[in-house]
Amino acid sequence: MSDSQVSPVVDVAFALRGEALPRDPACALAAALAARLAWLADPALCAVHRLKLVAGHGALALLSNRTRLILRVPRERLADLATLTGTVLDVQGQRVQLGAPQIHELVLHGTLYAPLVASGHDDELAFLSEAEQALAQLGVRGRLICGRRGQVLAGAAGERRGFSLMIDGLSPEHSLRLQTHGLGPHRTLGCGVFVAHRSAAALHALAA
Repeated sequence: MSDSQVSPVVDVAFALRGEALPRDPACALAAALAARLAWLADPALCAVHRLKLVAGHGALALLSNRTRLILRVPRERLADLATLTGTVLDVQGQRVQLGAPQIHELVLHGTLYAPLVASGHDDELAFLSEAEQALAQLGVRGRLICGRRGQVLAGAAGERRGFSLMIDGLSPEHSLRLQTHGLGPHRTLGCGVFVAHRSAAALHALAA
């Protein structure tokens, strides 16, 4: 990343020590984090990557040694995150301890991927139109490739649908802008958070 493209935000990864988490922990996890640092609840300042949990169908998902909690935050907030080292979070009755933060710079890749972008539309074409308008407002140009339909439980906002989304043909400037601002609502619940897409498992390298 050149000096002219220094990102205002970085990804910060925490190892998690515990046995399990709820299968869909996003709302409870966001609340537990905000109880420790109130600014983490502000999507203008923070985004939370969706956790990679062990696959299964039960109410609880086992934690693996590779599971990481990854936050995207402004650089000026890094000192605040150091205070989370050793913190034990209660996530719907499941206790997990955070390790020391590890900082990851954004990768200005021409192809970015978000596992879920929340939307008020169930229809793929309507979703793509909405996403194109949001990108235009950001001043970002790229080719949109819609993926699987998903859902997010957004607390008082109720259940909302969305889709995974890949965007390619991005310039370094536009890649940086999209990763910095995200797309759509509920970024503290893991929605609209983009990472460099090198494979179908875009977060594996980041969480290693």
